[in-house]
Amino acid sequence: MLNILKISGSALFAQSCRINISASNIANSESVDKNGDPYQSKQVIFQLDNNNHKNQIGGVKIKKIINDKKPLKLIYDPHHPKANEYGYVKMSNVNIIEEMVNTISASRSYQANIEVINTARSMILKTLSLGQ
Repeated sequence: MLNILKISGSALFAQSCRINISASNIANSESVDKNGDPYQSKQVIFQLDNNNHKNQIGGVKIKKIINDKKPLKLIYDPHHPKANEYGYVKMSNVNIIEEMVNTISASRSYQANIEVINTARSMILKTLSLGQ
């Protein structure tokens, strides 16, 4: 029964990290790094966390955070100081709509795991009250 809390707790941590990455992508969608290169969006890769047991159930853990492979956007702005000889400026590859969908999806998953924890808590309390 306590594994439920551990599994859902790992999902809460993973989804909060996913929301943080989406927030960072949205916040930096028009920024550049210290070298002057446009910000590249990040993605979270999850992995099953079964604590080295051989079963296929368990929590979730963050395997790694990767740069999104989508190409940078090219915007025609010949007056921009970073424009190339053809007048195009490289901009971040962050897609605000995709990031909002990721944020909503992570939020719904977070809420679902809170419900699992509340249900498990209710079941534990009911079990404890059986002996009274």
